[in-house]
Amino acid sequence: MGERNSSGMAVKGIGAAVVILFVLICGVGIYWSDEPNIWDVKAALVQYSSMENEKVVVGTATTLTLIQLTKMLLEKPGGYITNDIMPPGLFMDNMPNWEFGVLVQLRDMSRALRKDMARSQSTSAEDRDLAKAEPQLHFNNDKFWLPSTEGEYKTALKYLERYRERLADSGNTHAQFFARSDNLRSWLGDVETRLGSLSQRLSASVGKEQINIDLAGDSAAQRSTAVQSEQVVKTPFLELDDIFYETKGTAFALVHLLKAIEIDFHDVLRKKNALVSVRQIIRELESTQRSLGSPMILNGDGFGMLANHSLVMANYISRANAAIIDLRELLSKG
Repeated sequence: MGERNSSGMAVKGIGAAVVILFVLICGVGIYWSDEPNIWDVKAALVQYSSMENEKVVVGTATTLTLIQLTKMLLEKPGGYITNDIMPPGLFMDNMPNWEFGVLVQLRDMSRALRKDMARSQSTSAEDRDLAKAEPQLHFNNDKFWLPSTEGEYKTALKYLERYRERLADSGNTHAQFFARSDNLRSWLGDVETRLGSLSQRLSASVGKEQINIDLAGDSAAQRSTAVQSEQVVKTPFLELDDIFYETKGTAFALVHLLKAIEIDFHDVLRKKNALVSVRQIIRELESTQRSLGSPMILNGDGFGMLANHSLVMANYISRANAAIIDLRELLSKG
């Protein structure tokens, strides 16, 4: 009897330990799933200037914001989760997609810095630090080790920090940032493409019949593979929340980058009377960061009984994208 009681108590003890471990993992997972809050870019710039005793020049806001977003991606609760191989990160789904949305914007901005904003002409030399930072941010986003994704992104941070320091050095004429309307239009073109794609993927949550307009507007246009003139576009059920959180991460990064752009390109935007346009885009994107009133992403029919969070998100993204198209058109005028 004693042995049976001991065995029974051992089984109960193991069961209790498993339950406690499960609860702890779930609790940590919920904590890690909490998205960072939007910060005040202008206040962060002032704080940086006072603490580091560095001069704020054109380009400082954009570069510093890019650095802070990269640090946030690596240092938020749970750190970088996408490449985790242990629970709870291994079982988390929403946060890795949110991280990817942020990462895509970091990659686009680092490319814009290297390709346009830090160069006076298309024939001028690239900045040596940006030329090294951009490829590091394009490293595999889910590599656990040898080398790890975090290690490569930390290396990118070092090069971005070096560029920022050289930019603030008035005696160093090789580090430059050119706040021109053509540079801004080029980056906004990338943003427009990203948001347009996300808007379409979000809208496809309910499924819709769509006429193929890929070759519209050019009678001589051709395509490599023939497709049907009409097709049903619908996002797979298991990908609905993935796209939602990827969009949310994208919008989070863009809110901060656009606030930095508003500072660095202030004179250009003021000349075009476009400051209000940028602020309206930021406001639309900030609306995507509201907390959900539901424990899960609902994707009911467009006019059904259940809410469709994907369509609500698509609404804000589409409006922001339309405003970006108008802004690019405005910047192209003399």
